[in-house]
Amino acid sequence: MDDEVMVTPCEDGPLLVRGPFELVTQDGERIERGRSTVALCRCGGSSTKPFCDGSHKALGFRAPSEPDPPP
Repeated sequence: MDDEVMVTPCEDGPLLVRGPFELVTQDGERIERGRSTVALCRCGGSSTKPFCDGSHKALGFRAPSEPDPPP
């Protein structure tokens, strides 16, 4: 399963993305990811967006790893 992409939301933290994926801006410009697994910010506080820099810890960001229940 080397061609499978997996996205894992970490509780109170980033989205971990593993596998063969391409990261691009909204204009289609490629963003160099530097490795096969990256942590993407979901708290909005990172100074290295779209990548996580650990800011979620200092900000007290809270989010479950499971999806929200349906309304």
